[in-house]
Amino acid sequence: MSWLNRVRQSIPFLPKRETSDVLWHKCPQCEAMVFTKEFEENLSVCPRCGHHGRIGPKKRFDLLFDPGWETLSPPQTREDPLKFRDSKRYTDRIKAARSATGEQDALINARGAVEGRRAVIGVQDFAFMGGSMGLGVGAAFLEGARAAIAERVPYIVFTAAGGARMQEGILSLMQMPRTTVAIAELKEAGLPYIVVLTDPTTGGVTASYAMLGDVQIAEPGALIGFAGQRVIESTIREKLPEGFQRAEYLLEHGMIDMVVPRAELRHRLAQLVEYLQPRDSAA
Repeated sequence: MSWLNRVRQSIPFLPKRETSDVLWHKCPQCEAMVFTKEFEENLSVCPRCGHHGRIGPKKRFDLLFDPGWETLSPPQTREDPLKFRDSKRYTDRIKAARSATGEQDALINARGAVEGRRAVIGVQDFAFMGGSMGLGVGAAFLEGARAAIAERVPYIVFTAAGGARMQEGILSLMQMPRTTVAIAELKEAGLPYIVVLTDPTTGGVTASYAMLGDVQIAEPGALIGFAGQRVIESTIREKLPEGFQRAEYLLEHGMIDMVVPRAELRHRLAQLVEYLQPRDSAA
């Protein structure tokens, strides 16, 4: 044993203190260190630069609904229809995602009131396999739309996805026309369909229900697009503009209707519902 090892072993190191609370949050945009409590109290928005962090369905519902909201039961769908396996079995990936998020799949619906106006809201959870769209997401979207039709209320969807779920192949792509039909049913019933695009919304989700709303809203700085920026640049062999595929760029070029900070979303949605479905027509 060398003298260095003997010295190191003789020093009484204190055990590392374990804590369940992470005291600091590092903003991915400005890299400022913010107290986690301050970050959460600010609705998971950086108080220094305004970067909007990703949040899950339960927190989103708490921010939007009046007290007393309830989640809709997730629909049962066939799991692993293609018996897919890459470095892991698909069933193992699903189990890990459910264990980490506590949710059945990437889209969760709930019913409740937004400033006194009834609505059904669906929220995609990017933490569940990147919010990818598969059979479960398609079925949940259909259930949410039909629940809204049954209750004669608007359907509001918060998107966050990397696109279709590759482990389900063509079946995941079939959710694009399936969700489009559900939106057509909403329109036929004369009910508002509002989309809030959050970071990130890409791929097949953008190519289907994410861009078919009566009103298109986005959170500040949200990444919104179909293909990735590097793929586009390599295809067209041109450098893309600064901020391309960000919410503010899309607003400037007419792709979306408004960019609304998270703190103002609840009131803005209530205003839109009141405008699109006045109380007398809802009754």
